[in-house]
Amino acid sequence: MALTDDTERAGSYLPQPGGYRSFAPRPLPPEPPVAMGLDLQRRLSLADRALGRLDGSIRTLPNPDLFVFMYVRKEAVLSSQIEGTQSSLNDLLEAEAEILASDRPKDVDEVLNYVRAMNFGLERLRELPVSIRLIREIHAQLMQGVRGGQRQPGELRRIQNGIGPAGCTVNEASFVPPPPQSVADHLAALETFLHTDTLPALIQIGLAHAQFETIHPFLDGNGRVGRLLIAFLLYEKGILQTPVLYLSHHFKRHRQEYYERLQAVRDRGEWEAWLDFFLDGVHQVATEATATARAIVDLREAHSKLIAAEFGRVAGNGLRVLERLYARPIIKVQDIVDLCGVTFPAANNLMGKFVHHGLLAEITGQARNRQFRYGGYIDLFQ
Repeated sequence: MALTDDTERAGSYLPQPGGYRSFAPRPLPPEPPVAMGLDLQRRLSLADRALGRLDGSIRTLPNPDLFVFMYVRKEAVLSSQIEGTQSSLNDLLEAEAEILASDRPKDVDEVLNYVRAMNFGLERLRELPVSIRLIREIHAQLMQGVRGGQRQPGELRRIQNGIGPAGCTVNEASFVPPPPQSVADHLAALETFLHTDTLPALIQIGLAHAQFETIHPFLDGNGRVGRLLIAFLLYEKGILQTPVLYLSHHFKRHRQEYYERLQAVRDRGEWEAWLDFFLDGVHQVATEATATARAIVDLREAHSKLIAAEFGRVAGNGLRVLERLYARPIIKVQDIVDLCGVTFPAANNLMGKFVHHGLLAEITGQARNRQFRYGGYIDLFQ
């Protein structure tokens, strides 16, 4: 239920000397409190159950850490595409495999940085809670050496920014976040809220994401950092033991509604409508990810049986290569040499068996330095 009569519930617009109005968000939780009506309770229950099923499915995988590789990259691609990048999952995987391609989008480095930022953040969470410090460190990883990288990576903005069409001025922006001198205080209040436990965890995470996007503390990269924040909070709060929820899929699929729901919070205090949208996304994407996890298990079982039945004396090494493909689905002959400790001709023969049985396909078109793609696995994430 949207509370359209409470226009200052989330904060207020304040006139500034430049003739524009910037938004000053109120600290969380909202006041009046979130109205947990029957519809929102149902959404929360469905989202919680879907996340439980997803976490359980991942725990049944033979080696969950192997599969995290692709989930992280899926989220990186989708979150970056919301910000206008063109790189696909294949572009990212080929770039990581150092396959040269003249037609690859130049913005693939931004997606690589997203992967680096997520992995960095998950490692840092072992010794540091979700905090302003962690958020700044993540931003530095995300923006280093890419588009917007000159705009103070890891530093809170010191000038006013605005949200709107590319190239617009602050006066032309559709939304102007709080002035730079108040950003640190707003983030401190958000950090305090993150370390309270008076609300259901998913409600708290949904509120926090919207508040972060409203504060917009950096000159660039706010959307991506805000979506990383969701993944880190799910992990920190023990809701998911591995980062396998690519919620950016929901935000990208409903991009216009995503922006409109966030703006409705600022303009009319519609926290409940935003949470309804957020929880629906958690439910849908977690359900899809659970199906993907099950498909991975089925694929692995089918291909393990094929290798055992058809690879003869080298079936053992074939199974070792198969396991490696779930962590790195693009492979070259030298990788088999290093993994199995065999000669190059033996590794080449083993690669030939994978190609013959349709498990791998050569993707470079070269006679030397060939690379092979585990398409059946990658396609599960497309």
